[in-house]
Amino acid sequence: MMMWILLGIIVVAALWVISSYNNLISLKNQTLMGGKQIDVQLKRRHDLIPNLIETVKGVMKFEQSTFTQVIEARNKAISAQGAGVAEQAVHENALSGSLRQMFALFEITRILSQTRT
Repeated sequence: MMMWILLGIIVVAALWVISSYNNLISLKNQTLMGGKQIDVQLKRRHDLIPNLIETVKGVMKFEQSTFTQVIEARNKAISAQGAGVAEQAVHENALSGSLRQMFALFEITRILSQTRT
């Protein structure tokens, strides 16, 4: 009788270990997939910036330095994709700042052109 109880405890412990291991692997895979999804979104963002610049260029021919900043920030962000997360975050923040500046200039230009007409 004692042997069956001991065997039952061992089986329950083994099932718990297997279940815990499977849960840990599942969490690890979710973490990796989250990182991959972020990489995909950043790549899409980088790929859309040239289209955005071409669209805005026609309206804002006088702001060449802003375009240059955005293009340089994009290139740095793309080159930092293989680097660590901290370096990639720095370059992504610089890209966001450049895009914010370009959007602000575009909005000001749009408002000024509306008030002239």
